[in-house]
Amino acid sequence: MGAAPQTPAAPAAPDFELTAVRHEYRAGGASLTGIDLTIRSGEHVAVVGANGTGKSTLLKMLDGLVFPSAGEIRAFGLPLTEDALEEPAYRRDFRARVGYVFQEADVQLFCSDAFDELAFGPIQLGLSEDEVRRRVREAAEELHIEKLLDRPPYTLSGGEKKRVAIASIITMRPRVLLLDEPTSALDPRSQVWLLDLLADWRREGRTVVMATHDLSAAAEAADRIVVLSEEHTLVADGTPEEVLTQRELLLAVNLIHEHTHRHASTAHRHAHAHGAGADPLATHGHTSAIAEVQQQRASGGVPAAPTSP
Repeated sequence: MGAAPQTPAAPAAPDFELTAVRHEYRAGGASLTGIDLTIRSGEHVAVVGANGTGKSTLLKMLDGLVFPSAGEIRAFGLPLTEDALEEPAYRRDFRARVGYVFQEADVQLFCSDAFDELAFGPIQLGLSEDEVRRRVREAAEELHIEKLLDRPPYTLSGGEKKRVAIASIITMRPRVLLLDEPTSALDPRSQVWLLDLLADWRREGRTVVMATHDLSAAAEAADRIVVLSEEHTLVADGTPEEVLTQRELLLAVNLIHEHTHRHASTAHRHAHAHGAGADPLATHGHTSAIAEVQQQRASGGVPAAPTSP
């Protein structure tokens, strides 16, 4: 008699499921409307849109910092609500799984020195002193900030603050990282370093959701690109190749603009992306600072890890 057939294991729940989500400001007016979005474990998703389209609000909802006015968000198969986060076990599990890096590092950094910033999260998880110190040391090594640990955050440059802010989340070993405009305040070499770090996280199977209007970073770091319109709706969701080749869409949502160059008696009209990186649609031969650093690194001219920006 043959062995009884095994029942296939149920697929794991997505990290996040948003259904008909709407968010309204207290003073009135929608910041997001009609958002249907699924983010699966291990995906790297870039949420792109012009300023004011609701990118940061979406990330804050995924982190349980703000909540929908209508619709539903589920995290790891369970409803993510204000009431759920009031329950200590749910809150502890959720905060251990999800880490959020704010656009402005100054909002996130509040301790007397960088060491305490990195140690704060693990201490809140109730880890032993030895484990806290081990996590701080490993995160500092990973982000190349060992020499910054005894410095107060207010003495750091913008790029150094960004690395300390990221490290303070890494010490909690989150499964999901939410990054709001991660390339802001970084010079080109540090931006390349960040893209390398995101590639490492992809290999580790971590989920990353980043809000950005930097199409170069989105093209480099994301498996999927989600586009928000200035009407606060989701208007596109696909691979970088599928989304970034839709010139009319990107013009309509104000992520690129057209600019006329004049060469002698001939005028040429080109599309330019907004943000710090290269224009993924550019065809006129301009090279971004990020691309130049990547080229120098490939030829051995630039170190792989920056020191201080």
